[in-house]
Amino acid sequence: MKNKMILVLLACGGVVFSQAIKKPLVSAITDKDLKTDMYQMAGDHFNGREAGTLDELKVSMWLADKAKEAGMAPAGDDGTYFQFFDMYRHQVTSNTKFKIGQKEFKLWKDVLVAETTNIKVDASLIYLGAATKEEIEKADIKGKAVVILASKQGIADDISLFDRRYPGLVRSKYYDLVAKKGAGALIIVADALAEESWSQVEPQMTRGVYGIEGFRDKIGATIPVFWVHNDQLEYLKNTKDLLSAEVISETYKYPSVNIVGTIAGTDAKLKNEYVLFSGHQDHDGVRQKYGKDSIYNGADDNASTCVAMLAIARAYKKQPGKRTALFVFHGSEERGLLGSRWYASHSTVPEKDIIAVLNGDMIGRNNVNQAALLGSSSPHENSSDLVAIAKRANDEGPKFDLDKLWDRPEHPEYFYFRSDHLPYAKRGIPSVFYTSVLHSQYHTPMDESENIDFVKLHKMTEWMYRTGWILSNDAGRPKTLPNVQLER
Repeated sequence: MKNKMILVLLACGGVVFSQAIKKPLVSAITDKDLKTDMYQMAGDHFNGREAGTLDELKVSMWLADKAKEAGMAPAGDDGTYFQFFDMYRHQVTSNTKFKIGQKEFKLWKDVLVAETTNIKVDASLIYLGAATKEEIEKADIKGKAVVILASKQGIADDISLFDRRYPGLVRSKYYDLVAKKGAGALIIVADALAEESWSQVEPQMTRGVYGIEGFRDKIGATIPVFWVHNDQLEYLKNTKDLLSAEVISETYKYPSVNIVGTIAGTDAKLKNEYVLFSGHQDHDGVRQKYGKDSIYNGADDNASTCVAMLAIARAYKKQPGKRTALFVFHGSEERGLLGSRWYASHSTVPEKDIIAVLNGDMIGRNNVNQAALLGSSSPHENSSDLVAIAKRANDEGPKFDLDKLWDRPEHPEYFYFRSDHLPYAKRGIPSVFYTSVLHSQYHTPMDESENIDFVKLHKMTEWMYRTGWILSNDAGRPKTLPNVQLER
């Protein structure tokens, strides 16, 4: 029988949904489309799609054109595919000074500034070595510049790109402790691993930090954090000289943009509700070289999900669901989830009518038979209904062996907190995060189209689509769990 209907009975979270729906049109997702879009979006011509640059605006135009070709109607502002927002960049200036006694330290060569702020500090030094939490809590550090020797103690070894990220992990280990006790500053002395990463993290720190409207006001509310070389260890352990430092930052405003489109639903009532497919369009632009390459193409991160969303839209265009499919290609994710934070609080459709968020980030690499669904277990799970639907879609389609480790709150990558589902989950919208997790070429120029496993990408695309298809057509909508605490 043409358009044969099947009866779907779905039990999840104690709720039984029953609705006759068409089978998902998986055949509309093709390797040809995925490859064509991937090689275009992650090509050198977009220079790594850095947020706040003309390159991000260029790829946004490309995405809007592709969205139109795929059959999406514009759902941004003023009848367009675009939702612009202002991104603020806070950057330490060359007027920043760091001096101990009469000894002056040259900015970015002798000292790194790891906390973008505006503050002046005159304080005595207290050396605590590679202190433990208990030792810091016992120490009298109020108003003092705390000198810490960096160490791997308490930091897991299984961190992606560990050398480059090590200084940030050390800073995180100590910052809240010393700030809570009223320290005037934190000075971290590099160990051997931090010395190895100095040249890699220095460009990151000079770039500053980013935010959207409202974030600017936090600049100046923190204590400063400095890194100095290991050859200063003996001097800092023994000196009675005082720290005299002033961190001066400036703020710049740039435009960034979300690309938003819809495929309308067919049901007179349900078409006013939305299944939101989420990904981010930006990456890291042009940065320090690895070998001869300095363009961070971001094929897996996150052109992979963008091209998957285009493929899913084509499937919906050929066979629409009862609910409307909403596609949001977020800008400025790499700058701190700025586009999703903006859309979640300025959605172009009624927030109450978004029934679920299906977010993907890095879905084209690693073991072809394994994947992760973050937000599928406590404390990150905010809808057992949605998780059950996503797992059922996996069982009906790609049949991935689902990783259980990356969703743990104690996982050292804290990966659940690092993608665009998070602002929606914090607003109480059922949300999950599809990923094939990190790899050694993450945030390097080697993340290029030729390294994508298109079999894996096809399977991940199908999984997201199948989940969305169930949500698009079932009479019920997933419920959120009560009292969810999304804490890092």
